[in-house]
Amino acid sequence: MRRLLLDTHVALWALSTPNELAPHVRAALEDPRNEVVVSAASVWEVEIKRAIGKLDAPDGFGSACAGRGFDALEISFSHAEVAGALPLHHGDPFDRMLIAQALVEGLELVTKDPAFAQYGIQVVAPS
Repeated sequence: MRRLLLDTHVALWALSTPNELAPHVRAALEDPRNEVVVSAASVWEVEIKRAIGKLDAPDGFGSACAGRGFDALEISFSHAEVAGALPLHHGDPFDRMLIAQALVEGLELVTKDPAFAQYGIQVVAPS
């Protein structure tokens, strides 16, 4: 069993253009033995970027993720504390939260962002 945390762009691809994902990643997302999670931080990020016109995404991203069978990962105090204490290899607050959640929860983070690997988490390239 694998425990996968999807970066925001990966969750968007999985919902709208799954062919953007490598076959091994699509297979991992489809495997019912795997736990696939999307962070509340990603839902927040999508909604903020939609509101300011930086992202064209459909309404109800969180509901769409749940409908696809992805589990919600809430933000805890420990996630926030770890995110705040991370070295500044990455400045994006949404990404820093995902990194912290991967560290605290022992998740593999599926992302195309090469900076994530500097934090000692297991990174899975999506394509």
